[in-house]
Amino acid sequence: MKQLLYSKKLAPYLFILPFLVTLAVFWVVPLGRSFVMSTQEVLYGQATFIGLGNYERLWGDRIFWQALFNSLRYMVLTLVLLVPIPLALAALVNSNIGSARIKGFFKASMFVPALTSVVVAGIVFRLIFAESDSAMMNQVVEFFGFGPVRWLRSDLTGLVALLAIALWRWAGVNMMYFLAGMQAIPTEYYEAASIDGANKFRQFIHITIPNIKPTVVYVVTISIYGGLSMFLESFMLYAGNNSPNNQGLTVVGYLYRKGIEENDLGFASAVGVVLLVVVMTLNISYLVASGTFKKEAA
Repeated sequence: MKQLLYSKKLAPYLFILPFLVTLAVFWVVPLGRSFVMSTQEVLYGQATFIGLGNYERLWGDRIFWQALFNSLRYMVLTLVLLVPIPLALAALVNSNIGSARIKGFFKASMFVPALTSVVVAGIVFRLIFAESDSAMMNQVVEFFGFGPVRWLRSDLTGLVALLAIALWRWAGVNMMYFLAGMQAIPTEYYEAASIDGANKFRQFIHITIPNIKPTVVYVVTISIYGGLSMFLESFMLYAGNNSPNNQGLTVVGYLYRKGIEENDLGFASAVGVVLLVVVMTLNISYLVASGTFKKEAA
């Protein structure tokens, strides 16, 4: 036993054993169980095998397709917001503009929203986008000469509120990712470019962007997953899982509705499996398109 514990071949596996056990218990086993339950009709204390019955129901379920559309639209728009805006902010912080103290305060203030509870953030934004004349956003639009808006009653304005939460909460986190990537770029690259006459914009396009490509790939990948798995923000913003005309319903919200609220666990498992397939398909397609899996030339 002592020889096994001190074995150079076995030691690495012992070090990663806690992670492997945790992965198996909290991810692999539940995932396998979900696949099994998606082929069953799960009632109180019993489960009946029905094959692809849940998936056939899912295919013809209009509300599911609406929830999937809402999630995909939210994911695409968060990518549009949460990649270029944090990238521009990171470039600004990484530049010579401003003092180090001001930059430090700015980075801290941008990161604080990520530490705030989603529940608290959802309640605060619900008050900001409330229908009353005294609500913050209605005061803003009134300043520009418009009447009060029922923000959470229509699809477009409700989407604006959800995107506002996402931008407020995650812009600082993505900015820190990009900033870490930029600060890892050797300064000699920029010095050589300056000698060659390249301005700041050309340096950003031809030096910064190519060298932070791994960071961009990581941010886009986690944003795809985060956009499609969004649930709690919508749940708190609309004070429940029943938004007007299901305009705030996401795939995870629909899974929650079927599995928890209606106790249709088999059908909810099918929703989860489809969501997993969609997320994996999009992420793997993006990773392949970005060349992540290509081997570098020796």
